[in-house]
Amino acid sequence: MKVLGVNALFHDPAAALVVDGRIVAAAEEERFSRRKHGHRPVPFAAWELPELAMAWCLETGGLDPADLDAVTYSYDPSLARPAEALGLDDPWDRLRQAYARRAPEFLATALPGLDPARVHFVPHHIAHAASASLAGPLDDPDVLVLDGRGESASHLSASSHDGHLDPLVAQALPHSLGLLYEDLTQHLGWLRSSDEYKVMALASHGEPRHAGVIGEAVRVDGQGGFRTEALDWEALAPRRAAGDPWTEQHADLASSVQRVLEGVVLELLDWLHGQTGKRDLVLAGGVALNCVANTRVHTDSPYERVWVQPAAGDAGTALGSALHLAHAKGEPVSPMPGADLGRGWSDDEIEAVLRDAAIRYARPAEGIAEAVAATLADDGLVAWFQGRSEYGPRALGHRSLLAHPGRHANLDRLNRVKGREEFRPVAPMVLLERADRIFSRGPLPSPYMLFVHDVAPGWRDRIPAVVHVDGTARVQTVDAATEPLVAEMLAAFERRTGLPVVVNTSLNTAGRPMVDSPRDALECFGSAPIDLLAIGPFTVRRSEVTT
Repeated sequence: MKVLGVNALFHDPAAALVVDGRIVAAAEEERFSRRKHGHRPVPFAAWELPELAMAWCLETGGLDPADLDAVTYSYDPSLARPAEALGLDDPWDRLRQAYARRAPEFLATALPGLDPARVHFVPHHIAHAASASLAGPLDDPDVLVLDGRGESASHLSASSHDGHLDPLVAQALPHSLGLLYEDLTQHLGWLRSSDEYKVMALASHGEPRHAGVIGEAVRVDGQGGFRTEALDWEALAPRRAAGDPWTEQHADLASSVQRVLEGVVLELLDWLHGQTGKRDLVLAGGVALNCVANTRVHTDSPYERVWVQPAAGDAGTALGSALHLAHAKGEPVSPMPGADLGRGWSDDEIEAVLRDAAIRYARPAEGIAEAVAATLADDGLVAWFQGRSEYGPRALGHRSLLAHPGRHANLDRLNRVKGREEFRPVAPMVLLERADRIFSRGPLPSPYMLFVHDVAPGWRDRIPAVVHVDGTARVQTVDAATEPLVAEMLAAFERRTGLPVVVNTSLNTAGRPMVDSPRDALECFGSAPIDLLAIGPFTVRRSEVTT
């Protein structure tokens, strides 16, 4: 069975192709269009489809639209209610729902040859749940989905058996932990449905002074759901205008909401575990990208094993909806082999781009891993472009910007290069076999950078660039069995420095999507003070380009 999954309605439009139960391709539209998040999550943009991502998925699978058995759309308008009936202040939401109802015709126009009758609506939170329960490695887990909103709910607690999902409770809107965090993001001067990770980073700089007040308004209901009553944000901290400096008041407010969020998530999981008694849990939905909360789930929930979908936000629903339909039609489905499900280029294709750019490049005799390790050991910044691009918001050793972790100044250096706020941390990638010597509390292995770990006191001064203000780090472990080239580079760096850790942040600059193509990589390299571009087996050196 050939199924193309599509997410389009809210934000992070994406496409995924599942053939005979196997994930062939998955990518976000932003990587092709170069528009951050694909489009803004407003009703006027809801008609836009991930046309470039869809076309690439079909090309990768060698398919025409007429070859598809089904196209899934990760929103079911039959489950939606008017925004005013849901208690939402969104007067144009009717337009969004009208677009959703016409999705089969829109898709047939974008994919000539597709029969509109082959388009299937999959409920939004079912798609989120399937992206974790069917794509993840755990058998028959419990499932918790938390995000801003779906058709008429913001949450789903469920259990799974033989791949079938058993929904237990869904929290009706307007109560929403995701929308709460979005409101806070906007109050703090950032872009909602985009910059929530900045709030999470800022929270570590504050104290949860308002947790008591916020906890009275944001609380569980004892029946598997929760309430999020309106908050007077201005009474807790002044509204911050974009571009203004943040203050201790802003950090304290972020810390307070983060603390309450974690507590509510844990209480929801206590209820869910009480219904099922299971040991395994998977998480999806935008709230599942909150690494700090995920670690609290790992350490303080009753579950023994926790897996988080790497594309936990709405992009992941493209994959989840396709897997859900394939499984519903009786087809066995395979878990995702990794997050590297996007575009890739052969060495010959990369070299052709370098030649067309008329840029000096080399193929180092010692190999790309050794060449990169040498540059990093000399405190150079390296743009690392290898293999297929990542599905989801994390750079995981395919489209990464790398640096030496032993220089504390590299944190400020990278934030300047990328145009990021000074309080935001960068992450370590570490050889799996070395990780437990350096990092604790969070789960190991941790290949998708979705948990925070405590950095051992003896290592904090050795790798200061990756240690956040609270002594934690958002770790990516690297297994040579699945990421041999990255592991080779890390081993070569360790031989030179004694450190099995390298700074890893996404290869992009502020406001731009992560680099995806060789041309994107050259543009980023040309516009930022990066010392070395490692693209496939080739190197491009700043010193040789500028002389």
